[in-house]
Amino acid sequence: MTEIRVFRVTGEIRKPQQFEPMTFSKEIAAAKREHALERIYAEMGSRHRAKRHQIVIIDVEELEEAGKATRVEGDER
Repeated sequence: MTEIRVFRVTGEIRKPQQFEPMTFSKEIAAAKREHALERIYAEMGSRHRAKRHQIVIIDVEELEEAGKATRVEGDER
């Protein structure tokens, strides 16, 4: 079984109709860095009607796991 990790992907979308690029930073859960990038291209392309060549990835970093499931007080399950 593959381990799911969390990646923070930052980049910008450069469309010809806009004077300034739209910047974004999004956290994606994926097994590999390549899967996270593919998901970013799919989501940003769908949400902003951007082609893949208009999406520029600036940085991809893997986030450290903050901890396993923490129990919330009052949750009796």
